[in-house]
Amino acid sequence: MKRVFLIVGIVSGMFSCTTTTTDNKAQEGSVSVLSEGESDAELAAKVKAFEAEEKAKKEAVTSMSFDKMLHDFGNVKPESDNTCKFKVTNTGKKPLIIEKVSASCGCTTPHKPEGPILPGQSDYIEVGFHPKPGQVGEISKTVTIEANTDPILTDVQIKAFVK
Repeated sequence: MKRVFLIVGIVSGMFSCTTTTTDNKAQEGSVSVLSEGESDAELAAKVKAFEAEEKAKKEAVTSMSFDKMLHDFGNVKPESDNTCKFKVTNTGKKPLIIEKVSASCGCTTPHKPEGPILPGQSDYIEVGFHPKPGQVGEISKTVTIEANTDPILTDVQIKAFVK
């Protein structure tokens, strides 16, 4: 029976590397690494590179706010062109970079600002809505903004009644 425990102990020790305190509990923020035959120095270098990358990401994070989170087009006709703008303001201390904007449907086309938005400055995300034939009644769509913020993704909504 002792052999089984020894083997399990050795095997489990080979597959995890966690910073521990004197009471053998993992420290908050510790990194677990799966060794693939690398030396301790190679693993330490990988962990250091990972930590540096994570630190750089956190330092580049800013914040943003919107003038509204929902735009209601009201009553619209099928196959009509409807546009609105969401004013986005950089409320942080680093340049705001909007990486991508995407819509939940092909009838909705968002356009992002091209360059960074400096702290305290504003720009617009323009959203076009073109209901397709047969798309009638209450319509609600989501536009997702991906930026260097925490959280990375933010949603705004549009809605309309197509008749």
